[in-house]
Amino acid sequence: MAAQREKSAAVAAPAPGAAASGSPSPSSSSGAPAAAAGERWSAAIGNLGELGANVDALQKLLARKAVFVDDDIFSKASLAADQARTIKVLDQRVQSLERELDAAISAAARARTEKRQAEAAQRAAELRAQEVTKELENTARVFELHMEELRLKQEEIAKKDSDIKVLEAIIRTLSSKDDILSSKDDDGSSE
Repeated sequence: MAAQREKSAAVAAPAPGAAASGSPSPSSSSGAPAAAAGERWSAAIGNLGELGANVDALQKLLARKAVFVDDDIFSKASLAADQARTIKVLDQRVQSLERELDAAISAAARARTEKRQAEAAQRAAELRAQEVTKELENTARVFELHMEELRLKQEEIAKKDSDIKVLEAIIRTLSSKDDILSSKDDDGSSE
């Protein structure tokens, strides 16, 4: 492992004469001094060294703690893990569907309630319409009775008017006869 680190460090770090050979270094394009570029390269190499040490420590930890199993046990464990993930996904889907079902049941209950209210309002409106119709029929009957009564009164008034005219004619006739008689009496007494 240490040999790999040294090899990667050698590949990553250019040779001292490489920057001068024409390939631009990261700092040469910005015009910074060569000393600053060397410090950055040494910091990068130090970081790679620390990374290598961390990888070694991780390998040692895995070598001590790892459990090695044969392919059959591994495939069964993988299958169980896959089934556990599938069960979890299906359980979440069931819970989601249960929430949707609850929402649908609530919506259906609200719709039934609204339907009942609408039906009750319709029945009330129909009853009110029947009441208004009966009221109009009763008003029409009362109007007909009043019209009949007015017609009878009008006939009675017309009859009395004709009676009055007859009586006036009789009175005029009698008055004229009285006038004639009284004028005759006046004529007879003056003679």
